[in-house]
Amino acid sequence: MKAVLFTCILVLWLVAAFAKRFDQDSQLIPGSLPNRELNGYFKDYLKSKRARRALPTADEPDASPMPVGGDAADLPTCLLCVCLTGSVYCEDVSPDMTSVPTLPKETAYLYARFNKIKKISAKDFGDIVTLKRIDLSGNMISEIEDGAFSKLTILEELSLADNRLVKLPTLPAKLTSFNANHNFLKTKGVKANAFKKLTRLVNLYLANNQLEAVPHIPESVRILHLQNNNITEVNKETFCKSNNTYYLRLSLSEIRLDGNPAMLSKYPDSFTCMKVLPVGRYR
Repeated sequence: MKAVLFTCILVLWLVAAFAKRFDQDSQLIPGSLPNRELNGYFKDYLKSKRARRALPTADEPDASPMPVGGDAADLPTCLLCVCLTGSVYCEDVSPDMTSVPTLPKETAYLYARFNKIKKISAKDFGDIVTLKRIDLSGNMISEIEDGAFSKLTILEELSLADNRLVKLPTLPAKLTSFNANHNFLKTKGVKANAFKKLTRLVNLYLANNQLEAVPHIPESVRILHLQNNNITEVNKETFCKSNNTYYLRLSLSEIRLDGNPAMLSKYPDSFTCMKVLPVGRYR
């Protein structure tokens, strides 16, 4: 009788121990969660499913899609471009950038190369008087409104290379470097005093245009590129002063006139004030 009772107690103890062990193991095996954890799991799953349903998929349009036929002007500048402190980089923007973007205030440097900007209006830079450098190379600019740069009183560097300009606007007085290489500029499109008042100008690049004569070059210029134009002659007033035989122009250290029709050897008296001869045709 005692043996039977002891056996029953042992069986009950083993059953209880096994049930407890099974419960502990079920918490460690993936997919075997207790009821309380199962409830939490399904709640989280439903939440995440609803959240995923709210997000646009690869086959589903975004909540604020780009308008059909829209361009870069429809998006904020700093979403299209890289905006760092004082600098804006908008190079080769997609979708096409066809106008100067709205710039953050206190922008000092703008790089908007290799886009499809066609025109610079008077209002594009009207409120950004902090600009020191603008690079619009490689666009499709054919028109610049009068006064487009008039408020840029501290602008030092301006590049309009590789565009479609036929004439130049009034340029800021404090420019130290101006680049208009590879345009369609003719002498009639460059005012007689276009560069005269630029007393700080050091680098002047006007190569690969259609100029028929050398424009007035400020005394401060050191590097002058006029190669591959239609310049047919130079004279004593081009670089020197015919009424002053003692005048020396020592600042000019590089002058390129190669690729022009002018035969420079015909004008030896035109270079007597200079320390270097222009690069070009002499025979």
